[in-house]
Amino acid sequence: MQLDHISYAAGPDGLRATVNRLSELLGEKFLDGGIHPRFGTTNMVLPLTDRQYLEVVEVLDHPSADKAPFGQAVRARSDAGGGWMGWVVRVDDIGEVEQRLERKAAQGNRHRPDGIELLWRQIGVNGLLSDPQLPFFVKWGEGSPHPSQEAETDVTIASIQIAGDPDRVRDWLGGHTAEETSSVISFDFVAPNGTPGLMSVTFNTPNGPVTL
Repeated sequence: MQLDHISYAAGPDGLRATVNRLSELLGEKFLDGGIHPRFGTTNMVLPLTDRQYLEVVEVLDHPSADKAPFGQAVRARSDAGGGWMGWVVRVDDIGEVEQRLERKAAQGNRHRPDGIELLWRQIGVNGLLSDPQLPFFVKWGEGSPHPSQEAETDVTIASIQIAGDPDRVRDWLGGHTAEETSSVISFDFVAPNGTPGLMSVTFNTPNGPVTL
């Protein structure tokens, strides 16, 4: 169980403008990730070290966006002004998570501009919708390339601040703490009785630390 990626919802100015702003702050260029046809969303990604990446997502004017929990989550965050939406944990055995959450994982896919298709299964987005401090889970398809491999950058995640309760997160992770999802990232839980959610992420960049 490892931290896989973090998701940032595009603001009112749209995906490209949001990405341009973040790119300038982080000193690296994002890559076109393509459309998620099953979720009614599209994304751009910034590969990071340690097999992680940052994605910026935007909801599309498509019926699937209203049906898929992920599309609903993106729309809700963008309608609220955009910003951090959530964090995602990579697992080796998604069947164990399906059994624990008592539901089936959803199939996901997208085609990169170079035609390569990425395949994965994900589960737990409904948890994110109801309690935004909680990550959802992803299992990448056999042989499917990981977005962190699309380019090399020197940007790393240094720390993540979450408004929420670490015990609630540990229960959701099946007894694992947030810290167990990465050996190099520190997690700071604040305001356990406030509105839950991903508050900020600090990155190490060639130009020094940057907090978003």
